[in-house]
Amino acid sequence: MKSTGEVMGFDADFGTAFSKSQAAAYGSLPTEGKVFISIANRDKRTMIFPARVLADYGFEILATQGTAEVLRRNGIQATIVRKHFEGTGPAGEKTTVQMILDGEIDLIVNTPHGATGGGDSRVDGYEIRSAAVLTGTPCITTVQGLAAAVQGIAAIRGGAIGVKSLQEWHA
Repeated sequence: MKSTGEVMGFDADFGTAFSKSQAAAYGSLPTEGKVFISIANRDKRTMIFPARVLADYGFEILATQGTAEVLRRNGIQATIVRKHFEGTGPAGEKTTVQMILDGEIDLIVNTPHGATGGGDSRVDGYEIRSAAVLTGTPCITTVQGLAAAVQGIAAIRGGAIGVKSLQEWHA
């Protein structure tokens, strides 16, 4: 079971309802800026279409090495950023966690799973999600959630977000 927390977004359109639930739980989904994407191998094929939509909307895509390679092979420009366990780069390049804590990332998509060669994606995922909570940055942890977030962003960009009471909806 997946949950958005103890909130509910209600609307006739799924994307609008999802964006309302996210606004109530975490703050509004961004409509522009930088999105960081780090996807487990099992999820990489299914993240291509939503990532392409985000790129088409003008989001700058930041990704870890493996995710960036898959995105690039599918015609999506992505800037490689350092994983947390790699530490700061030799020329002062920040890690993903440092960028999140510095407010440089507007949306996080992270579906960690298991350990990878040379580091631990579970530990990195924990640090990424902790930084997201500390900074109030929206963080999506499943590819289904990513697809829903893209629909929510489309609804916001289309001006479809409005608030009504349950009584108004019922009438």
